[in-house]
Amino acid sequence: MDNITIFTHPLIQHKISILRDKKTGTNEFRALIEEIAMLMGFEALRDLPLQDVEVETPIETCMTPMIAGKKMAIVPILRAGLGMVNGILALVPSAKVGHIGLYRDEVTHEPHEYYCKLPSPIELRTIVVTDPMVATGGSAVEAINFIKKYGGKNIKFMCIIAAPEGLKKLQDAHPDIQIYVGHLDRGLNENAYICPGLGDAGDRIFGTK
Repeated sequence: MDNITIFTHPLIQHKISILRDKKTGTNEFRALIEEIAMLMGFEALRDLPLQDVEVETPIETCMTPMIAGKKMAIVPILRAGLGMVNGILALVPSAKVGHIGLYRDEVTHEPHEYYCKLPSPIELRTIVVTDPMVATGGSAVEAINFIKKYGGKNIKFMCIIAAPEGLKKLQDAHPDIQIYVGHLDRGLNENAYICPGLGDAGDRIFGTK
């Protein structure tokens, strides 16, 4: 699966382990989500296009590389995906931010859209979709469906933990995107929660239940 990167970096793995601990409070959990997103983003964005521009240094004028084109769009899947946005914005502050709102039916576990707002022109941007968790994969698949429907082409998906079932569903549905995973967990339980997982990422980021 050439389009899937599963991270093994010690810093990412260490921080994910702290996320998993039920004793980790909201403030620390939120900060860790941002830090992990930044570490993952450093690798995920290594292929951003560059162009040489003229810059005057204190010594002389030179040609030096900067990010080319319309740069980036970060598109979090609401609401948990919001927790990863600032980590990526720390790397690319000029990125635009869109939003996709999906909720999961508690009985069928299927996703339903309630909001979609994307930067324009979306088709000219490198798009980074964020969601801390991929469980069944339904929300990730539908979010990318919407982005493609509106013209998005160069799409990357970043999650912190994923279940094998959801990762396979995402890869099967969208083999043309790049997928970045902080850790691949064991699987889903009977309620479609990731095991061992880290609980509900949205609740832990925002301090709700």
